[in-house]
Amino acid sequence: MEINQIIGYVLAVFIGITLGLVGSGGSILSVPILVYVIGIDPILATAYSLFVVGTTALVGGFQKALQKLVDFKKVILFGIPTLIAVFTTRKLLVPAIPDNIFLTPNFTLHKSVLIMVVFAIVMIIASVRMIQPIKAEVINDDAPLNYFKITLSGLFIGLVAGFVGAGGGFLIIPALLFLTKTPMKIAVGTSLFIIAIQSLIGFMGDLRPNQIIDWQVLLLFTSCSVVGIFIGNSLSKKIAGDKLKTAFGWMVLLMGIYIINKELFLK
Repeated sequence: MEINQIIGYVLAVFIGITLGLVGSGGSILSVPILVYVIGIDPILATAYSLFVVGTTALVGGFQKALQKLVDFKKVILFGIPTLIAVFTTRKLLVPAIPDNIFLTPNFTLHKSVLIMVVFAIVMIIASVRMIQPIKAEVINDDAPLNYFKITLSGLFIGLVAGFVGAGGGFLIIPALLFLTKTPMKIAVGTSLFIIAIQSLIGFMGDLRPNQIIDWQVLLLFTSCSVVGIFIGNSLSKKIAGDKLKTAFGWMVLLMGIYIINKELFLK
């Protein structure tokens, strides 16, 4: 086993810790680790990320369910449009994008570069949401749910998640808070189940006859991430989530800026 793989597996533990602590951010770590540390092609790394984050979030979701912190009605409400969008994106949209998107005598925009740049933009948007404080609880009211907005939100989350290989927790949690009036603790548990469903369905959309997957690397990386979510759930009982979320947000912001510089300016 090469040293970069060992480092990658150690870092995979932090993916699970992040999901266990703040209910999102796993894919924000997994894609850069898979690409820059382990050396996976960016397009394939987005598929790997969906499996890693989906499996890890599923384990975390069951933990939250045992603590009665999951609203399964809202899992279905958001889950149906998101899984439709993410599966369609992985099955039809991503394969349809040409390898060379834009060509000039001095510059070529490759598909892999586009995916990493879009991912970096998503990271920066996510970081802003994480840095900004979110109220710990959202007071429930008797206002009817806006199913049209919820459906559109689910489709958008699935599109973003499918394209960049993200779980979309940074989009799902605000949607649960403000569109469905869900308390923060329940929003985190519910988000994990939605992330799990859409990520694993999205990964299934990548399973094609010509798709080569290194299952040994993928399963070992995923196992390390699952170990991390148990650690994260334990730490969440002792560490203030808001402070961790803010610190993580600044780290994600720096990572997003680094990826844009590396992909567009440092080659």
